[in-house]
Amino acid sequence: MHTLLIANPKGGAGKSTLATNLATYYAWRGKAVALGDLDRQQSSAHWLGLRSASFPAIARWEGDEDELTKPPRGTEVAILDTPAGLRGKRLEAALKCSDHILVPVQPSSFDMWASQDFFARLAEEKQVRKGKVKVGVVGMRVKTGTRASQQLVDFLAQFDLPVLSSLRDTQYYLQTLPRGLGLFDLPAPRVARDLEQWQPILDWLEHR
Repeated sequence: MHTLLIANPKGGAGKSTLATNLATYYAWRGKAVALGDLDRQQSSAHWLGLRSASFPAIARWEGDEDELTKPPRGTEVAILDTPAGLRGKRLEAALKCSDHILVPVQPSSFDMWASQDFFARLAEEKQVRKGKVKVGVVGMRVKTGTRASQQLVDFLAQFDLPVLSSLRDTQYYLQTLPRGLGLFDLPAPRVARDLEQWQPILDWLEHR
């Protein structure tokens, strides 16, 4: 089983956007995918409850921030959306069952400051130090050519972590979420530019 952990210590960083869209990607590939949500707000879980049965199914991985159960039997890809401030024993427990960690970072000073401490904590975790868990960074809501986007590039350059891609700020994410849909549920020609931005992330996840 392939387990993906979506984590960032700051709320509103884009964790649920990454988690739900990755779930739709694997569902369309015919994988038995399960989506877990440890955040008290339960954004990903609510999104899953809105999903129509006419689209590829995504199972719910039960659990909360205090206890995580095993994914449903037969799960091939498990995706875990985590709460802000994930640290200590909870972070350690999540890492033990994960293959990859995706850290979304937005081009704002608050997000970058919070991420800096988180990257330092990740580097100290045994699972990461031994290479058992791979960590990748994704820029979120990035407007190319702006001063903020360049500040994000400069900030991330100081860490020994792969910056996989930067996802643009587009209404497609906002339009699909209230319907339990993701980017990969839309016609490919309509979102071709966005699919190009996702491809480096998907390629990285394939390397286990």
